[in-house]
Amino acid sequence: MVELSGNCLSDSMTQSQVKPLPENIDSQDPQRVELSKSQTSWLLFSVLIVALCGIAYELIIAAVSSYLLGNSVAQFSITIGLFMFSMGIGSYLSKFMVTDLVFRFVQIEVAVALVGGLSAILLFLVFPYFGLYHALMYLLTLVIGILVGLEIPILTRILTGSGSVSESLAHVLSLDYLGALIGSVGFPLLLLPRLGLFRSSFGIGILNIAIAGLAIIVLDKNCARLRSLRLLVLLTAGILIGGLIFSAQIARYAEGMLFADEVIYQEQSPYQRVVFTKNARNGELRLYLDGHLQFAQSDEYRYHESLVHPAMSCGGMPKRILVLGGGDGLAIREVLKYNSVDSIDLVDIDPQITTLAQSFGPLRALNGNCFLDPRVHIHSTDAFSYVLQYYSESRDREPYDRIIVDLPDPHNEALNKLYSREFYKLCKRVLKDDGAMVTQSGSPIVTREAFWSIYVTLIDSGFRTVPYRTALNSFGEWGFQLAVKAESGLDPQRIRLHPVDRRYLSDEVFQYSQCFSLDTERLSVPVNTIFEPKLYLLYEKGVGQ
Repeated sequence: MVELSGNCLSDSMTQSQVKPLPENIDSQDPQRVELSKSQTSWLLFSVLIVALCGIAYELIIAAVSSYLLGNSVAQFSITIGLFMFSMGIGSYLSKFMVTDLVFRFVQIEVAVALVGGLSAILLFLVFPYFGLYHALMYLLTLVIGILVGLEIPILTRILTGSGSVSESLAHVLSLDYLGALIGSVGFPLLLLPRLGLFRSSFGIGILNIAIAGLAIIVLDKNCARLRSLRLLVLLTAGILIGGLIFSAQIARYAEGMLFADEVIYQEQSPYQRVVFTKNARNGELRLYLDGHLQFAQSDEYRYHESLVHPAMSCGGMPKRILVLGGGDGLAIREVLKYNSVDSIDLVDIDPQITTLAQSFGPLRALNGNCFLDPRVHIHSTDAFSYVLQYYSESRDREPYDRIIVDLPDPHNEALNKLYSREFYKLCKRVLKDDGAMVTQSGSPIVTREAFWSIYVTLIDSGFRTVPYRTALNSFGEWGFQLAVKAESGLDPQRIRLHPVDRRYLSDEVFQYSQCFSLDTERLSVPVNTIFEPKLYLLYEKGVGQ
């Protein structure tokens, strides 16, 4: 009988009867891979690259979906959540791979490089067939997530051939997290602004297939079957390199499918996708930002006259003007018709737009070379930050006579803050007591709830506000809000337009524009704030109907 003393066996059991557990549990596995120090170091480096590529693919898919569908919060949340879930599926499935781990690893790398590298172009090509888009987006996310989920457990098991399970797991997970950090930070700061969506997708795919190719070279002695994958790796690399080389042509073709007119200029700035199109029949120029139409040459004068002239005519002769957005210069063109203007501060977050407005011939002709006027000062910064800083320095700076808000529609949470109560209160503080502010407000038909939410938000911010609208061939009916300080005593409803050159707007037209039909009249809608961002949800609801 064996006696126990505490946790120790008694001396009655000989040492030969006790079988110690192996230090490396996997050492008895016939599939164990013996690795040299250089092979181990290379595999650990590959963990970093694999993680970087995996997160980059998902960010590319989310960015493409945000560009094509809007609502970036929803697109990124769905994509990343589905990616993490599918990684769990991949990790579970990895337990069924018990043989030829090195061979399986290279196969997975080839698959994820091909699927991930082609993901952006596939999404663009399928978008015109809108019913298929979501299915493809979910499928790509699931496939990439499952493949990435397979990679890490397999790499961990391969690496246990040169160390303990706990040591290999610690190294793999730490490098996996580091690679994810590099990928998630590098995508918005380096890849997207420098390469754009298509070249980023192909470039990351090439990085992935390079890992597969190097694995064949580095681990050739550990798995003779790897040589059979050389042709597949070379073929995949050729497809991705070809895609990278011809990415500009591919982008023009894919993006051309989204627009009825010829694409004459396209570029991915650090902030948005910029596309100019030209109609072959009448030569009409159009600007799209992230797929959203900003102006059409045939009727932009209606929009910009309606935006600028009522505000410029409200009160005395304006001198100091603040234009938020409007980097194309078309609103400034209208402002410069007033001889009383001494200075115009244009605030646009994207310097690429203001650069194009000064250098791109068709746009420069349309805005009348307005940026050559010495009264125009460009500030490439966020509108909210600019107004906040201006207010903080208000003791040393003169308030503005007019504020013209010509920003894109609030189709995401970043733009939502520029239509919030907090933002409007800041604008009020940098506006003269007898000054006026105007903001474009979207369509009172298509996005009716969003239009009236902007109205009640201005009222709640201390403004007396007059909503009005105009008809545009390119947009349909479009709306604006003209606002003055509630305590100013000004009546923006009864202004008389100053006598400057105009093609569309008259006093009678402005008075008529304040009338709303039964299907566009005011609704009960919430005030929009930064902390309770209601507006962009109302906007998405309208455009989605």
